[in-house]
Amino acid sequence: MKTITRYATMTHHNAYTHFSQSEIAIQIERLVKAIEQYDTPAFRLKGAQSGRGKIARTMLSRYFDGIQQMIDLFSDRSRYSYSEHLQAFWDACRHIGLERSPAGPVCLNEERTAYLDYHRSMNLLVVKIRQMTREKWYRRKKDDRRYQARKQEDRVTDYTDAVLDRYARTVVVRVNLYYHLMSQARQHVESVFNDLDRLVYERERNPIFKHEIGYICSVEQGQDRGYHIHAAFFFNGSEVCRDIYKARQIGELWEGMTRGVGYFDSCNQDKGRYGNRLGIGVIFRNDREARSHVHYAMRYLVKDDQQLRLKPLGARCLRIGCK
Repeated sequence: MKTITRYATMTHHNAYTHFSQSEIAIQIERLVKAIEQYDTPAFRLKGAQSGRGKIARTMLSRYFDGIQQMIDLFSDRSRYSYSEHLQAFWDACRHIGLERSPAGPVCLNEERTAYLDYHRSMNLLVVKIRQMTREKWYRRKKDDRRYQARKQEDRVTDYTDAVLDRYARTVVVRVNLYYHLMSQARQHVESVFNDLDRLVYERERNPIFKHEIGYICSVEQGQDRGYHIHAAFFFNGSEVCRDIYKARQIGELWEGMTRGVGYFDSCNQDKGRYGNRLGIGVIFRNDREARSHVHYAMRYLVKDDQQLRLKPLGARCLRIGCK
């Protein structure tokens, strides 16, 4: 994206606050969803013919804070695949030919004879994004994502049954593996997959995982916690009984692997929060009610609303052990 020097003054939408890759991706998703929801422009322009009228904010205006960082997210676009929201945003940016300027991103008018100002450029961007969200590919990609989530739910359910059938009792350990807020600022999703690879590798060599009989790990992205990993490990209940201690061991391993930038939440530490739907701890093979609760706990690992908005090409977000 080349830089236009025609606009000399800095305005409120240029105020620079650095957002993490995850935060920017979620901002784009919110922007696109808001455009689908509200039938308004980004800004209302009064006295538009003169070009000197007043600018009135709309329901959409606030979603354009940090717009330049949203566009910059795609500087490494060849490395990622995107959700339908991010793809619609980027296709619209390219279609109208957004370019940098000191006053914010701008584009040429329809006649390609002069640059529109920032506010008119954003209004044009809204029009194009709204068109994108009504196209077949957009709706199809959304349906495909939901279908994939349902398939993954079936897969983890079948895998859980196969593991629980192996022994009379199984110890189920659930940990959520997060990153401290300060470390997220410069974090890219590739580093999370690298950490997941290391964790899976540790299963083969670390005595913590002795008597482990299965695992499920999923890389996800949350509104508040950014990139993180949900993980479940299954142990032979004849050899392992202290599930809280085992969860703590795995969590501390995560902290050490990430050199302190990561932290963990042990689901086994506070079983009371699950009430009558407890699906972790010691699970007996013939306890069908408890098994249904384990299914519920494992399906949480692949829920649709926390899937990645962008991921490295070819990366597998869900890792499951062998049956």
